[in-house]
Amino acid sequence: MPDTPTIIRGVQTDYKHLYYSEELAALRVPVTLQAGYGVLKAGTILAKNLSNLTTGGKDQLVPYNPTSFTGTEDHPGRAYLVADSGTTASTLKVTISDSYKFKVGDDVIINDNTTTAENLGAVTAIDRTTYTNYAVITVTTATGGTSFTTARFAYIAVEAGDSSNNYSDAVGILEKSVDTGEGSDAAGALATLILGNCVVYEGMLTNFDSAAKTDISGTSFGQYLYIR
Repeated sequence: MPDTPTIIRGVQTDYKHLYYSEELAALRVPVTLQAGYGVLKAGTILAKNLSNLTTGGKDQLVPYNPTSFTGTEDHPGRAYLVADSGTTASTLKVTISDSYKFKVGDDVIINDNTTTAENLGAVTAIDRTTYTNYAVITVTTATGGTSFTTARFAYIAVEAGDSSNNYSDAVGILEKSVDTGEGSDAAGALATLILGNCVVYEGMLTNFDSAAKTDISGTSFGQYLYIR
């Protein structure tokens, strides 16, 4: 039988101009992005994996996590729990696809929109075979006495900042869209990070908030963002 004829109407989603100033004057450095986050669009705010063990993705870049929990924010760095963590839990359930955002040795944090974020130490195991509908990630340090719940948008993420900002600190802006891969095919990507000396269109930035603006020394001026 043939496929049902259909038309999907849409537009080019990555056709956007990031720079207002001369882009050749911007300060940029080559970086390596950690695997598993799919296509990251130009203008994505990035943070650095601060894990202690070199067996994980230490020093690779990952998407910055906004501090808000509206349910509508752009949040490619998060792996949302598919079941409540429970108390004093050292095993956490996420989708199989999201489990590829982590490597054994990565330090991870857990957070939701009510409970104070906690550092769970390093990932010691990732089980993607026991269950067909989710993966189980085992961490070094169990959660505290409060359960992180799916109703409060609970997620785990790579540690990429200090505790003052939900363990995610922005380090710069992704200049061009790249595909870090998803699931078992995830391989990471090479990219360019914008550090400063430029003016960009603020509306072209994704997963961006006031905390990220402070981290990258940005100043808003109308529709523009000046980065020193």
